[in-house]
Amino acid sequence: MSPRYQEVYSAWKADPEDFWAKAAEAISWTRKWDKVFEPNAGTYGHWFVGAECNVCYNALDRQVAGGRANQVALIYDSPITGSIKRFSYAELLAEVVALAAVLQDQGVSKGDRVIIYMPMVAEAAVAMLACARLGAVHSVVFGGFAARELATRIDDAKPKAIITASCGIEPGRLIPYQPLLEGAIEQSTHKPSSCIVLQRPQHAYELRQGRDIDYRSAVEAAKAAGRKVDCVTVKATDPLYVLYTSGTTGQPKGVVRDCGGHMVALEWSMENEFGVKPGEVFWGASDVGWVVGHSYIVYGPLIHGATSILFEGKPVGTPDAGTFWRVISEHGVVALFTAPTAFRAIKKEDPQGEFVKKYDLSKFRMLFLAGERADPPTIQWAENKLKRPVIDHWWQTETGSPVSQNPAGLGLLPVKYGSPGVAMPGYDIHVLDDAGHELPRGTLGNVVIKLPLPPGCLPTLWNADDRFREAYLEEFPGYYKTADAGYVDEDGYLFIMARTDDIINVAGHRLSTGGMEEVVAMHPDVAECAVIGIADAMKGQTPLGFVVLNAGVSRDVSIIEREVVALVRDKIGPVAAFKMVVTIKRLPKTRSGKILRGTMQKIADNEPWKMPATIDDPAILDEITASLKERGIGG
Repeated sequence: MSPRYQEVYSAWKADPEDFWAKAAEAISWTRKWDKVFEPNAGTYGHWFVGAECNVCYNALDRQVAGGRANQVALIYDSPITGSIKRFSYAELLAEVVALAAVLQDQGVSKGDRVIIYMPMVAEAAVAMLACARLGAVHSVVFGGFAARELATRIDDAKPKAIITASCGIEPGRLIPYQPLLEGAIEQSTHKPSSCIVLQRPQHAYELRQGRDIDYRSAVEAAKAAGRKVDCVTVKATDPLYVLYTSGTTGQPKGVVRDCGGHMVALEWSMENEFGVKPGEVFWGASDVGWVVGHSYIVYGPLIHGATSILFEGKPVGTPDAGTFWRVISEHGVVALFTAPTAFRAIKKEDPQGEFVKKYDLSKFRMLFLAGERADPPTIQWAENKLKRPVIDHWWQTETGSPVSQNPAGLGLLPVKYGSPGVAMPGYDIHVLDDAGHELPRGTLGNVVIKLPLPPGCLPTLWNADDRFREAYLEEFPGYYKTADAGYVDEDGYLFIMARTDDIINVAGHRLSTGGMEEVVAMHPDVAECAVIGIADAMKGQTPLGFVVLNAGVSRDVSIIEREVVALVRDKIGPVAAFKMVVTIKRLPKTRSGKILRGTMQKIADNEPWKMPATIDDPAILDEITASLKERGIGG
């Protein structure tokens, strides 16, 4: 263990309030807190009670005043439209102030909600910061999300205004937003009073008289008029945003993020966890619709005084498997944070890493992976091709920043493949059985976090305290339930093996699908894989593996499938009852790269299922259904 990590983690454990009070000194407060932590407030307590602040001030105004006016704050890089635009801190502030003025004119004020339904354009970040400036609560919904899904979020958040764009652009297709947005407003009970529309040159949006405002002309008019909009002071405990995650009941869960604790957690994480210094270029290759986009494209880097990249493209196909290296080289990126899925896609298209050699990556220090379990073969491939540390880490929408990591800024620890690392300050991780008893080291169980959660974690769900308690706190009293299964080894390293839903029961043995996937991914011909449990009359459940092969593999597929089965039997043993492998062209994923195992399991078990709202390409599920039918599996 790094002595620095041990020292810092021990300091937090010895006095959490003192630790976070010191961390909070890095933030500018309008008013300091009365109490660092109030255990009797909210669902499990509140951080920085009595403090007042503004998040936009910390991200922009403070940076401009502190000498970063001419430093690049945000780089919009879009291989999809062939454009790159850089905004200095001063220029980004001017854009944000102008949009805040436009929102003000639409009656948006402190506490009002604004839905942001945008593609990956710079204006999406501007919109978030403009809401924060006014003390309004933003809720970012993926541009191109289905009308019904958008309608449920409109009804839950009840926004005064919606900020949108005329279209999204994917490789080979254009997605007009107007039919989706109009459909959502038609279906929703709550009606927003105005829509601010960014017209993109690739497709026009027909503005509705009396409701719709042209984003660009309204912003330019506000600039021309010299409009000034001061930062609105809010409480540290006031909400900054609501981010919806899919709920098990079909009703989305609105994860709330507060203002004060969120800033403290992100600022601390940028240097201590990611090893990035102010002024350096950090790239979170995610979407602003995901928590990663909120924490590490918009708020974290800007609050820290770094330069952030907002990328409209894909790891492959825009135009090729070298696009990530081109962005890193061109903009001098020091650290990249993306999903393991992105690297599996790159590895599949360029298994020898030929594209890596074409670019100057001299400033690039480190790769961070999170979002989907990072299988050791993918990590080892990236290490081998990049000759850089590759850091897996684990967190959730609910936590807002990493729970477990190999902390780059505190001195890297030895890597254990398959583990996202050790607990970060603020997190006391335990592993319990289903009855709530502590399990011995190395035993698979429910991963939970001892309360209270640290600054930056969700204080509750939007207008749903009871649902929050029921979903996260009731099953294991005194702990937050992560709904992930895993274990902690004798050195304190956490291993996340699966969502608790993905632990399968084979003839009385509790087995992790993540552990099986780890073995399947070792096969040299396998680019990506997923393992699910399907119903079995004798054993309760048996595992079924899906594999996607590397580009250029010409061997007999049935031989590869038999080799994969043999590999699992060899590494895990006959107890796994692993006998079925199906080769497919593509895995179904959400836009953030999470594999939709639950939907695949329902198809295989011939159970009713509905199209997941966040799916990247719905056609993949038809391909999987057809592949399973060929094997006599499913309906």
